[in-house]
Amino acid sequence: MNTALSLLATIVSLVFAALVADQWWHRRRSFQLVWTAGLTWYGISTATEAWGSALGWSASLYRIWFLFGAIYVAAWLGMGTFYLLQRTGFGYVVGVLIAIGGLFAFPSQLELTQQGHPAATRTVVLIVLVAVLAGAAVVEATAARREVAAHVAMAILLAASVLTAGLTITAHLAGRGYALDPHTHVPLATAVPPYLNLLTGPFNIAGAFCMIAGAIFSIYVYMPKHKLMRGNPRFAVLRELYRVTAVVVNLVASLPGAAEALVRGRLSSRVPATVLIAIGALVPSITTGLDRFGITWALYLGQLIGVVLIFLGFLVSEEVFQRLPLALPRPFAARQAPGAS
Repeated sequence: MNTALSLLATIVSLVFAALVADQWWHRRRSFQLVWTAGLTWYGISTATEAWGSALGWSASLYRIWFLFGAIYVAAWLGMGTFYLLQRTGFGYVVGVLIAIGGLFAFPSQLELTQQGHPAATRTVVLIVLVAVLAGAAVVEATAARREVAAHVAMAILLAASVLTAGLTITAHLAGRGYALDPHTHVPLATAVPPYLNLLTGPFNIAGAFCMIAGAIFSIYVYMPKHKLMRGNPRFAVLRELYRVTAVVVNLVASLPGAAEALVRGRLSSRVPATVLIAIGALVPSITTGLDRFGITWALYLGQLIGVVLIFLGFLVSEEVFQRLPLALPRPFAARQAPGAS
């Protein structure tokens, strides 16, 4: 079963990556190129799981799994979402999420301490400090020149990805060179040194929540809106906090109107598409989190469900229907929100 789930996830993610790469080739949008990379990392990660389940694990295979699955996937997909929304003030959200991802090193250290092999305290402090500074750099870039903020975040991600690759390749792996759950035979990150375990937070927390927050924001942009909160405070920090609150409040207030538009077939296709993407990003985030606490049976299933839901969101979008050679019926309205990119 593990092999079949992972193999299906690999096929879906690589086909998905090829379709997004085709879109990038015709439109040359940055987010499409970054998403292509993220989906390719997804396919590599699940391919290692399928290989390991069918033919057995090795230290080399385990390193590839950890680097692409536990480190790269969520971060690169989240980076693609940032590029998609780079014309908005989404960089403020991204900067905060990067810092929160770094702060996640503290509960990770507590977990490692309970397991009997904590990381050095200076390592924890260094990871938190670097993540907070990186998040602050993205926030500052967003405030100073919004159109370059995503490039700043991309430069940080590239540097962090190269550094983490070097650390993963040279790391001493415990035991046989890999670790598996004794009951489900799902790979666990416990064979890597503690300092590498701590790095999963900044990459995964920031990346996954960027995808989820970006999808929620896109839902709000493209749905018919009923605004209860309006206006803009004068001070920058208060203004951004107000905007985040306004999006949440107005989104909830707009749900009845969106439901009515859906029934009448007047809802922009991007709304259900982004709903599927948000759920698709959330599911593997939950199952990966459960995996960290020893609940491993849902990991492969969550990966498959997640990529399938995101893929469905991609297929539901009006842009994909417009590129199909057949005149297929379209379940949602073609119109888009004013100012939508």
